[in-house]
Amino acid sequence: MIRTLTRPRHLRRTALALLTLTAGGLLGAAPAFAGGASPYYVTARELPPHPSSRWYAGPVTAGRPDPLPFCGGETLPSTASHRVFRTDLDTNALQVVVVERDERRAADYAEVLRRSLASCAERAAEDPDVTATQNYGKLDVEEGAHVYGVHTVRSQGASDVSLWAVGRDGRTVTLVEWAQLGGFDSAPVAAFRRTAVTAVDKLY
Repeated sequence: MIRTLTRPRHLRRTALALLTLTAGGLLGAAPAFAGGASPYYVTARELPPHPSSRWYAGPVTAGRPDPLPFCGGETLPSTASHRVFRTDLDTNALQVVVVERDERRAADYAEVLRRSLASCAERAAEDPDVTATQNYGKLDVEEGAHVYGVHTVRSQGASDVSLWAVGRDGRTVTLVEWAQLGGFDSAPVAAFRRTAVTAVDKLY
């Protein structure tokens, strides 16, 4: 489903600034997980291939990423961990993992995160200079995953596209983001869906 939304309000931060990941997110110590079991993150090779650059993977880092993701970032708890990926050009990626105390809490949080992602385009369009579109679909993996795409266009001409996935395996929830300059025509949707399945499948 694709929606086009505009709303004459002001966003606190621009879509471009929020989609840009800083190198500072690559620093930090590896987090500890309850029960001694650590989720496995996707690797650079498991991201959608870039046509003219390799992917570089940062370490798994305790805490929320900084800056927070444009979509869903406001829901991330301080107990999250994350991994930042970058290329030599204008494409970047992020994976965030949240381990809850039990499966019920994880299911509830996954739903909160999914709803936040589902309304991301609508919130982006609160900026009067932004037109935002969104599409999404469901993936059959573990306890389920959802994929979203958000394309923002500012009145000055800046165009940014991001793909998002949220999924759960047991008491663990993961959020995956891919972003670059451009529109849906340049977004590797099929490859990102495979990345999303891999991310949820390999959590444990």
